[in-house]
Amino acid sequence: MLENREKQKIPAVTFRTRQDHEWVDMSSDEVFKGKTVIVFSLPGAFTPTCSSTHVPRYNKLTPVLKQHGVDEVVCISVNDAFVMNEWRNEQKADNITFLPDGNGDFSRGMGMLVAKNDLGFGDRSWRYSMLVKDGVIDKMFIEPDVPGDPFEVSDADTMLAYVAPDADKPLDITVFSREGCAYCIQAKGMLRDAGLEFDELVLNRDYSESTIRAVSGKASVPQVFVNGDYIGGSEELEQYLAGRAAA
Repeated sequence: MLENREKQKIPAVTFRTRQDHEWVDMSSDEVFKGKTVIVFSLPGAFTPTCSSTHVPRYNKLTPVLKQHGVDEVVCISVNDAFVMNEWRNEQKADNITFLPDGNGDFSRGMGMLVAKNDLGFGDRSWRYSMLVKDGVIDKMFIEPDVPGDPFEVSDADTMLAYVAPDADKPLDITVFSREGCAYCIQAKGMLRDAGLEFDELVLNRDYSESTIRAVSGKASVPQVFVNGDYIGGSEELEQYLAGRAAA
């Protein structure tokens, strides 16, 4: 049975991190003392759910969480420092602190170390998240103790809803573009001027013409999507942004 440890202190351990090609030991106190910290822990670096959803969404929502009193967001996994550093680089997750729990000391102390021998993983962390205030666990979201790798409650959106229920989430914006397109440059400039982050997909690098036709029924660029809704090209985007500014 996975124990909820709310109102208890976090385990006192030493994290062996690797910074600028040097070993740097960090104690639990250095990470948690006097701070409000969100931790999310997961089975392994580079694994599908962890890489496709868990880490990217926390990275995206970390600035919002920090606006509402969180000092740091930490990802912990039973992997060594080299693997965790490479994973952070691959994910471009610069908003998050990655801490290696290579020996499983922290996960064991949390009562969250579980056997994943059937996958050849050995002992790994169960998936969970928690809000820690000055070294004391304020809230835990533990995935249900069922077979497999459930991912239902430890996500970033659930944590944000607990920390700041009324917070505005960042928009999910994607721009389909092509090299040398003046209207694409204009659209991206408008988004940057509005302070909005976006993902860019470039024709013949990230997608084909048939892909964008399948998505929108059009092949013209730029094409801008916001939270799954089709906005249009640069002119339509200008109108959309003007409406946001006036609201």
